[in-house]
Amino acid sequence: MSGAGESEFENLDCSAVLADIWLLLDNECDAGARERLEGHVNACPSCLEHYGVQQQLKELISRKCGGDHAPDGLRERLRVEIRRSVSIRQTTYRVESD
Repeated sequence: MSGAGESEFENLDCSAVLADIWLLLDNECDAGARERLEGHVNACPSCLEHYGVQQQLKELISRKCGGDHAPDGLRERLRVEIRRSVSIRQTTYRVESD
């Protein structure tokens, strides 16, 4: 006999779960969403396999790119470029009617 929680997990659409899998991996979802996603992943072999692959990918990226740091001055160059871009976009135009 299945409990109410199991039927809730079975009713989740796999495509919706897979779309939110990175929220689960990155701990960016609330407790309720985490419980629903984990419950579905644990009950669905296909989603569990996909979750495992994504988890391994995340760990690989972390290992290979985790120690890289942006060059000195990059933050300041980005600030300057963003300010320049924003000031260009804030240009106002006045249209005169006849």
